Amino acid sequence: DASLLSQIQMYFVCVPTDIHEDKTPDLTPLKESSKLIGQYLKKGDIVIYESTVYPGCTDEVCIPLLEKHSDLKINEDFSVGYSPERIVPGDDTHALQSIVKIASASNEAALDTICKIYEKILEHKIYRTSSIKVAEAAKVIENTQRDLNISLMNELAILLNKLDINTKEVIEAASTKWNFHKYTPGLVGGHCINVDPFYLLHKARQVGYEPQVIAAGRHVNDSIPSYISESLSNDLKIVGKDPSNCKVLIMGLSFKENVPDYRNSKVIDLYYNLESLSLIVEVEDEWIDQERLKRTHPKIIIRDKEEDQKRMVGSYDAVIVATAHNEYRDLEEGHFLNLMGESPILYDVKGIYSDFSNVVYWTL
Repeated sequence: DASLLSQIQMYFVCVPTDIHEDKTPDLTPLKESSKLIGQYLKKGDIVIYESTVYPGCTDEVCIPLLEKHSDLKINEDFSVGYSPERIVPGDDTHALQSIVKIASASNEAALDTICKIYEKILEHKIYRTSSIKVAEAAKVIENTQRDLNISLMNELAILLNKLDINTKEVIEAASTKWNFHKYTPGLVGGHCINVDPFYLLHKARQVGYEPQVIAAGRHVNDSIPSYISESLSNDLKIVGKDPSNCKVLIMGLSFKENVPDYRNSKVIDLYYNLESLSLIVEVEDEWIDQERLKRTHPKIIIRDKEEDQKRMVGSYDAVIVATAHNEYRDLEEGHFLNLMGESPILYDVKGIYSDFSNVVYWTL
């Protein structure tokens, strides 16, 4: 009920900031929220943005819309703050109350007020930045740094696989050094890590700079679904099977373990990559809303467990465990052998199992 906004003095804008197909920022929810608030904005009000954006977005996009739709002036009539969301989906340890919150504002008085509000629910002191741009940049590089670290491990995993060296063993060995940062290879999806670097790339190009490392990291991580698909197709051929006559089960579709969110999940890319290689693909994931999946991705085939249990022989030629949900971690080799027929192939993307001896086992 938008009319309720007329009673509000402080607004928190926490809307999605996704990307278009061409990898440029999709600021539609952010813009529409700003326009809506602008219609009800009053003197003395404060608008606080928490959505992840590129440095300068609040000043260049949001504030002008607030001014236009309110006929008010920033810092004369109203104030704006920026305090990026830092919660990690599926992480129960770092709850909102226990994290360090970054806060910034268009003026010192507004920053004091914003911090007093946040301090009512936070255990730690708030980290104040000198400008909104600094806070925006801090948030976007948090996820960009993680994206780049994972891309390095993905590239190393591809190399180590070619050298017939177990990536997991190498990481464990390297982790014995005190200053080694332990990242693991995998599919990088969701609405943060695989999106935010494109916001930084967008802004960099606006000011005439073409980043090399950030773009390369994105390229590596985006290529992993294709790499896994082609590797599995080759392994099926090695065991004497025609991939076009093979059926594959993907276990786990959400972008991250123990969360129901499959937006921007690279497992979906993996699904369509396998299909493009003429494999028959099915998925299972008890965490996600399957009815919603049918609406958003009607071409994806969901496994019929009851039908599979009626069959005497395994239904699949290969199984890919793509998301490390808790309920998958304790599965034994026999579970997968029951799912597959002759020459079974198990792809353990996150490396959560030991090297099973009765299946062709592969991990990043």
